[in-house]
Amino acid sequence: MTGETETDCAGITLAVRHRTVFRYAGAVRNSVNTLHLEPRDFLFQRTLSAFIKVIPATRLRRFDDLFGNVTHHFELSSEHDRLEIESMVKVRNLPLHITNRGYSDGMDCYDDPTIREHCWQYLLESRWVSLPPEIWRQALDLTMAETAVFEKAAAIMRWIHEEFTYEPGTTDVETHLEQAFALRKGVCQDFTHVMIGMCRAIGLPARYASGYILTGGRDSLVGAQASHAWCEVYLPETGWIGFDPTNSVLADQRYVKIAVGRDYGDVAPIHGSYIGSAGCRMEVEVLVERL
Repeated sequence: MTGETETDCAGITLAVRHRTVFRYAGAVRNSVNTLHLEPRDFLFQRTLSAFIKVIPATRLRRFDDLFGNVTHHFELSSEHDRLEIESMVKVRNLPLHITNRGYSDGMDCYDDPTIREHCWQYLLESRWVSLPPEIWRQALDLTMAETAVFEKAAAIMRWIHEEFTYEPGTTDVETHLEQAFALRKGVCQDFTHVMIGMCRAIGLPARYASGYILTGGRDSLVGAQASHAWCEVYLPETGWIGFDPTNSVLADQRYVKIAVGRDYGDVAPIHGSYIGSAGCRMEVEVLVERL
């Protein structure tokens, strides 16, 4: 299975509100921005509605990027000292279902030329994910006893969750996999990059998923206060399945997936530049609710 849609109508509905405000120390101009804030339909997730608002008001250009992500682009040439970007998304999440073969298939399942063609770019190094020898050795040590692809990925996910400390402020969006691996600490972005690297090092196609997780409740997950990230591994009999090393769980109905790519650089919710004051304060609010 290589498609990313599902027709079953069972599941739950989640609403996401994501508001980001940039306050500049002085007037800025020529602001150019790319957004990944609206999801397409994915396996087990259907988009019901999506709306993006930008203040100062401007025209948004909507297109699909090279990974099929819904992308928006806008420019603000006039001077401004504040930029607000707000997205409101509603999705229908279907129950996570993995076939029996999805749980049991071994590495030979990737011998199919069609599958190799579908996954090749998620086996290579990318900007924030390298494949150094220490990553390969650690991944191999963890997975040698496992024969199934699913169990190999799960073993890597559990190890990162147990060995790494979730500690905001120790890393930033520029932190590379190798730095996070050496520190053994960071946030969801770092944990995800490390898992992607370890999976790719032993031949498991792995990609970066960006989105949100359901807020509140007794079973609250780490990372629910802002945008979240997790690793997806391709299981030929099922499709792309999310493994969240930050919480050591599969990405189930509580997760809202917005964009996918090789690493964070392909899916950043907001990426932009401007001319003017270097001083900028960013405020982010994220709320995910079940309807």
